[in-house]
Amino acid sequence: MDKKRAEWSSIFWVTVLSGMASLVIMVAVLQYRWTQQLIEATEAGTGNSLRPLTTSWHLDFYGELSAICVALQVGPDSGAHDAWADYLQRYTKWSHQDIAADTLETVSASPDLVEQVYIWETSNSTNPRLLRLAPEEKKIVSSEIPQGLKLLLARLQAASTTLPRALRAWQPAGVSGEEKSVDPRAMPSLGLPRWSGAMIGWQFDENIPAVVHPLVHHTQPYDSNSPVHRVAVDWMVVVLNLSTIRQRIIPNLTNRYFGGPAGLEYKLAVVEAGRTPHIIYSSDADFPSGDVANLDSRMNIFGPSPNVGERLFFPSVKNQPVRPGNSFPGLVWFPVIQYGSQYAPWTLLLQHRTTPLQTIAADIWRRNIMTGGVVLLLLTIDMALIVIASGRAHKLAKLQLDFVASVSHELLTPLAAIYCSGQNAKDGLLQAKGDVIEHGSMITAQTRQLTDLVKDILLFASAESGTNRYSMRPLSVSELLQCVLKDVTVLVEGGGFVLEQDLEAGLPLVLGDLRALSHCLQNLIANAIKYSGTNRWIRISVSGHYAGNGHEEVRISVHDLGVGISAADLPHIFEPFYRSAKSVDAQIHGTGLGLAVARRIAEAMGGRLSVTSEVGVGSTFTLHLAVVRQRDARVE
Repeated sequence: MDKKRAEWSSIFWVTVLSGMASLVIMVAVLQYRWTQQLIEATEAGTGNSLRPLTTSWHLDFYGELSAICVALQVGPDSGAHDAWADYLQRYTKWSHQDIAADTLETVSASPDLVEQVYIWETSNSTNPRLLRLAPEEKKIVSSEIPQGLKLLLARLQAASTTLPRALRAWQPAGVSGEEKSVDPRAMPSLGLPRWSGAMIGWQFDENIPAVVHPLVHHTQPYDSNSPVHRVAVDWMVVVLNLSTIRQRIIPNLTNRYFGGPAGLEYKLAVVEAGRTPHIIYSSDADFPSGDVANLDSRMNIFGPSPNVGERLFFPSVKNQPVRPGNSFPGLVWFPVIQYGSQYAPWTLLLQHRTTPLQTIAADIWRRNIMTGGVVLLLLTIDMALIVIASGRAHKLAKLQLDFVASVSHELLTPLAAIYCSGQNAKDGLLQAKGDVIEHGSMITAQTRQLTDLVKDILLFASAESGTNRYSMRPLSVSELLQCVLKDVTVLVEGGGFVLEQDLEAGLPLVLGDLRALSHCLQNLIANAIKYSGTNRWIRISVSGHYAGNGHEEVRISVHDLGVGISAADLPHIFEPFYRSAKSVDAQIHGTGLGLAVARRIAEAMGGRLSVTSEVGVGSTFTLHLAVVRQRDARVE
């Protein structure tokens, strides 16, 4: 039988190990396939997602800078029906809107972006005048020409002779016909979208920065009903706040489109290019570096990409090798005022923090290897747990067999004594009164021993199955001790023990089931009697204690001066069926259930059992019970 069982056990473990090996191979194959798919998806996704992100960034940036243009409503008619007061009113209304720190709309109301709004009256060429719109005072005031605007205002004055000339003020003098192909109205021929009507006529000076728009001159500029001078041209000049662009607008857009849970996924910079590039904004102090060939993306923000007009792309970059698809045009923008042949546009530069792409793929590969390793580790742990569980099951089975043997012995001993006494009575051997009393006492003691053994077994079985039903109520400690002593008196006196009591006065009530707690303490006293050796002394002490966290408890301790418990056995004495080798060798009767049952009862009452012991000195078992919450319920 044992041989057959061993064969079945071997077949079982071979099957289990074969299944685990197959699972590991399957995981390895799937991991390889998933890794390859992830690498391919990453390579495709990086290229496909970067262009729309860059385009969206650019459109929102354009929306931020063009919001004031839309608000002023100059329009394609160049203000033919508007007076200076109309612009002041619109600007005042717009400037009092709340700043949108990070909006999802394309055009944002950002009054802090505008530093000043001027009207440059150049229709009177002999005496031009600069007026400033003052929204706080709701009036238009004369202004001195700021040093930073002199070059721009001179350019605008030179282009004020006619409206058609003013609309092309962004072009430098003497441009060739080929260079005129970048006129905004020719954008559709370059594959770029046509501007909206609200933006026609606006031109951009990136050096300040500022946006300007020609205005047809009214005979009475403060009266929109006055006659229009169709030849002379004035100018709307909106000076933008470069600090706002650097510190709020570009960072917000960068976080919106290139941010992730761990921060920015890309290094981003906006550079004013040229022979000596100037950094407008950079997300990292070390970006951009000199190696522009490794950029993932670059965009001429204010104009077409190099392959549309190579001369317009800044010289420091245009001769560098460009990877296919990493250079994008600005889809919509104002025409940029150019002061010479050297064009230095603002350029958006992007570089992934983990470039090249092979680095990303390698990181994905490593992550998947780590994931696979964790899976394999978990499988190994599961296997180890199965082995441990099997060992524990085997150990438990052995303990149960030992328990059956112990119970059989414990049952047979009193049954044999009862049987002998009964047989003696049947045979008429008990003639003297003393013999009858002696055998009666023996039968009573053995019956009590059997009853206690059956109670322990039933209590343990009900605790394991969760079918215990306790009647919880407030109890006085004296009531509990009276019940315990009533049941153990015969056992104590029969063994010749001295039982001392040390009961603290004024103890609070405890919560529990009287019969269950009585049985728990009886087991502790029986255990003390069983292991007291030649010392026939036991003490029960009861005291109140503060258990911390605002809770009080009553401690009932059972002390003996017996053989004690070794440090090796101490952690196991509350385990079911456990008996130390020393007690087995000494042929001390027991089933290994008494203390296990006592602990389960204590925990069911909301308390616990603790023990201190020293070999050759004795042991102390303590029952900790929570007091009833009514603080004034005291029993003297």
